[in-house]
Amino acid sequence: MLEKLPEALGHALRDQRAGLDKLACEQIGLRGGMGAIEVRSLAFADHAPIPALYTADGEGRSPPLQWTGVPAAATQLVLVVEDADAPTPQPLVHAIACGLPPEDGALPEGALSEDDHRGAQLVLGRNSYLRASWLPPDPPPGHGVHRYAFQLFAVAQGAAFSDTPGRDEVLDALRERALASGCLIGTYTRPDGSQKVDAPQGVVNIEGGPAA
Repeated sequence: MLEKLPEALGHALRDQRAGLDKLACEQIGLRGGMGAIEVRSLAFADHAPIPALYTADGEGRSPPLQWTGVPAAATQLVLVVEDADAPTPQPLVHAIACGLPPEDGALPEGALSEDDHRGAQLVLGRNSYLRASWLPPDPPPGHGVHRYAFQLFAVAQGAAFSDTPGRDEVLDALRERALASGCLIGTYTRPDGSQKVDAPQGVVNIEGGPAA
């Protein structure tokens, strides 16, 4: 979608970025003693390029994720994926998934982008396009490197989320009930409207934790 924007516009907006400080994990006011979840992916390392397969330049599937370190008191996990470098006042929300099993586990490739969510008991919230679906990375040409934060939160028992919760609803719940969090950041850039970027793939060990 955004690949059709003129490169000159991307250059003009280079200094317009939401910022890491606006990410969900920075907005909920992490409390002292809150646990750390290790989030990793078999597709890319922390702060390394996301393969084009998982972007708007490829098939647009959601990447595989794995995590460990979920506290025993958690009743569910919440995943929030945001673009910290979107030229918008707040990060662009690429996915919200609630109701993930409250234990160490994983999401397979494409779990957020399949119509049936691969049979997972997920409640998908609204992305920034107001759709309950996965929005693949799609930075404007010429805007530079974008950082996509895959933020996972362990949540204590409380009121159920609505059928398609938005960012504000999720953040309010996390401020009250988050027990632990972890963050994996992948990058992607589209230099201009004619180039597509392929990134290396590999199996890696990644340290999770809130973005700094």
